[in-house]
Amino acid sequence: MFVTLIFVFLIAFSAGAQESSGTGAVPATKPSTTAKPSGSTAKPQAPRAASSTSTNPTAVFDTTAGTLRCTLFEKQTPETVANFIGLAKGTKDWKNPVSGSTKHGVPLYDGTIFHRVIPNFMIQGGDPAGNGTGDPGYKFKDEIVPTLTFDRPGRLAMANSGPATNGSQFFITEVPTPHLNGKHTIFGQCDDASVALVKQIARMAVDPASDKPFRPVKIKHVSIVRGAAASPAKPGTTMKKPATATQKKPTNPN
Repeated sequence: MFVTLIFVFLIAFSAGAQESSGTGAVPATKPSTTAKPSGSTAKPQAPRAASSTSTNPTAVFDTTAGTLRCTLFEKQTPETVANFIGLAKGTKDWKNPVSGSTKHGVPLYDGTIFHRVIPNFMIQGGDPAGNGTGDPGYKFKDEIVPTLTFDRPGRLAMANSGPATNGSQFFITEVPTPHLNGKHTIFGQCDDASVALVKQIARMAVDPASDKPFRPVKIKHVSIVRGAAASPAKPGTTMKKPATATQKKPTNPN
């Protein structure tokens, strides 16, 4: 009897030991590895900076005094820029005001001069007649853009003799000229180096009766370049108008 009890006790003790060493204290499975997000594992790309290359064309004036570079506002003034580029390249027909002959495939601006220069104001050119009376044999409308004003030097604009009388003549300002706002189509902006050259040209000796230089600067050729914008000049301080009647509005008289 005593031996039997000891045997039963040993069996019970062995069973209890097995229960205490079972799987209850240990997780049945290891924690699953956290799943990676589905899809591409490539790192997000940093935002790219917008290209600094301008989509607007640049007019490069090769003159006997140096080079002028002006970005053309093709989107804001499409008709004016198209006219200027066509005359510069010779892809637009024009009529010679001196001979009366129609020119085809001939760049209008090649060989023309800056026939009117006024210090602290502007220089004017683009006249095939060379005296301020010429035009390409036609006229076209203004493209006045409210956001484009004469608030800085280096503005490239059309000369005219009134509304809708644009042709080929243009001018480049030396200083801000707000009194011209709304009267002339601004179709380009020249860089600071060009403004410095404009100042030099504007101070040439002139005939006081016409503001025409005695030795005018000649435009040898105008090239149109895309993807190389001129650095725009910053808005400047408006110059006071001269006390004398020398600050004339750029005109294109017939």
